[in-house]
Amino acid sequence: AWSIERPPGDTAECTFCHTSSEERCSTCHQRHQFDPAVARHSEQCKACHWGKDHRDWEAYDISIHGVVYQVNKWNPTQFDFSKKLSDADYVGPTCQYCHLRGGHHNVQRLSTVYTSMGMSNADRGAPLWKEKRDTWVSVCDDCHSPRFARENLQAMDEACKDAGLKYTETFKVAENLMLDGMGEPMPKDLAPDWSGQHIWSLKIGAYHDGPKYGGAQGESGEFRMSNCSDIERICFESVGYWMTYIMKGMAHGSWNDATYCDGSFGMDRWLVKAKAASEQARRFTALEKKTGINWVPSEFWGKGDYLEQLTGTRIVKEFPGKTIFDLCPEPGWLDTHHAPAE
Repeated sequence: AWSIERPPGDTAECTFCHTSSEERCSTCHQRHQFDPAVARHSEQCKACHWGKDHRDWEAYDISIHGVVYQVNKWNPTQFDFSKKLSDADYVGPTCQYCHLRGGHHNVQRLSTVYTSMGMSNADRGAPLWKEKRDTWVSVCDDCHSPRFARENLQAMDEACKDAGLKYTETFKVAENLMLDGMGEPMPKDLAPDWSGQHIWSLKIGAYHDGPKYGGAQGESGEFRMSNCSDIERICFESVGYWMTYIMKGMAHGSWNDATYCDGSFGMDRWLVKAKAASEQARRFTALEKKTGINWVPSEFWGKGDYLEQLTGTRIVKEFPGKTIFDLCPEPGWLDTHHAPAE
């Protein structure tokens, strides 16, 4: 949602993947060749599965598995792409070998997504996730021992738990600033979010419930990437980017993504940035109070040429009193509590 609220020109590249490309055979098999051997190369996934908030290709490419693939892929004795995936005996795994194991086309079946083994602060040992975790291990033990696979899965669990501690604290810093009335700018001073509402962007249903966070009981805010306070953007990037890198890095064996430049070290920096932004806001507030300055957010936070093109602003102008959830084409099309009960 934080992407699609923007004008079409801003998100042109999003639509190249998130349209019919997701449903077409030729997206992976290439229209002018339609050769299964081509579709078995890891690079076929690269066009869509890369970038800050779904960093699959980068994590694989610089992992130990990706390096094995890159230096051996030209050798048919190491990677014979003429064989079906069910008969593959590669020297290292490709994207397809793990995620399309045996040649099936249900990629979600062998995907960790963002829940049980991903970015959520979830109990990864809960029975709910057992089948998915066992399946994950069963792929690894094609080449490794089951114990080795489970040890790596546990390592990913621990990395995600540590990352969860950081993003929880980062959000708490921003939350306390907002509750103390020192967030700048505040939601009411901003252009509406993509849904046409003025709710704190980090208000996530029951996690930050009640009128003090803006919005009705149980109502969620919507993440903003633009036109929000710096500390809110820091929170978004901490969980949307850095924690993604950690999870993807651990899942693919990419230590750089998991720890160094982009992973846990990045979350450390963003936590410090959030604390520094909060400290500065509190110091400014104290000075303003002492000197009698009544700060009023500048007009550009509420309107501007670019903001006029965003979804939320257009909804407010064209459908006064409505939100995107009132304008659903049919009940429940957005699977959230906002959708009409009927």
